[in-house]
Amino acid sequence: MKIGFIGLGNVGGKLAGSLLRNNFDLTVRDLDNNLLNEFKKKGAKISKTSKELAEKVDLIITCLPSPQICSQVVEGPDGILEGISNKKIWLEMSTTDEAEVIRLGKLVKDKGGIALDGPVSGGCHRAATGNIAIFVGGERNAFEKVLPILTCMGKKILHVGELGSASILKVITNYLASAHLATLGEAWTIAKKHNLDLKKTYEGIKISSGNSFVHETESQVILNGSYNINFTMDLVEKDMSLFNKLSKDKNIELEIAPFILDIFRDAKEKFSSRAWSSMVVKRLEDKYGINFREKGFPEEIVDNEPEEKGYEV
Repeated sequence: MKIGFIGLGNVGGKLAGSLLRNNFDLTVRDLDNNLLNEFKKKGAKISKTSKELAEKVDLIITCLPSPQICSQVVEGPDGILEGISNKKIWLEMSTTDEAEVIRLGKLVKDKGGIALDGPVSGGCHRAATGNIAIFVGGERNAFEKVLPILTCMGKKILHVGELGSASILKVITNYLASAHLATLGEAWTIAKKHNLDLKKTYEGIKISSGNSFVHETESQVILNGSYNINFTMDLVEKDMSLFNKLSKDKNIELEIAPFILDIFRDAKEKFSSRAWSSMVVKRLEDKYGINFREKGFPEEIVDNEPEEKGYEV
């Protein structure tokens, strides 16, 4: 199967890299010529437009920063819709709006194509090694066609349900991650102000009921001081806003999520939209004149698990 990949950013570039590493016939598209040249050197083909890419491949994957950008790539001039045809599959791997992926999926279907949403979860470090989790929504038959490809990009693959269901689940998981990141800022502040050994505090949380994936990863770069988690404030704001939109769609009055969104918006104003999302804890460091630095923690998270063939869960 010939694969096209549009969007070679922090996550997309690593997913596309896994496809190259597994010797797939890959064509790529991005606005950054430097990224395109890097992939070309590694053996990927280059397309000048999304339309051209869609015409040349069987599976079109998009991994883009926002629903607005994805809609431009799909239905804009020289977009995917102009190049898609019978039985070709569009797999949307961005974190996006469930209603938007359904809307675009209908346009793809009207052209004879098939639409799936397949957002990923688990951090850029796991995307780099092919060990990330992938949620997929859409027809079961189409899911099974692309499953051998998904198992080379991710380790645990979950077919969630109909088109759009994977995007809902992904937004839920990102909300939970953001909530724990915000609470970690308060936890580290209490630990520091009470003169706890921060290295022992890290280990204590890790072996306790208070542990989480976010603590095991993001607390490390917080303690290092790099805050480098390869995820930015504007993306948290986008994902949290999508979560809040899901609640409004069903007339659910949320209590915690709007408050957490305000915290991240305040951090974005203080540190910039492209600041690493884990810098949300720096609001409290600055407020109380403290820092959470501790020796022995990495500047960036690296996945030390060996790469292995993925599987459906």
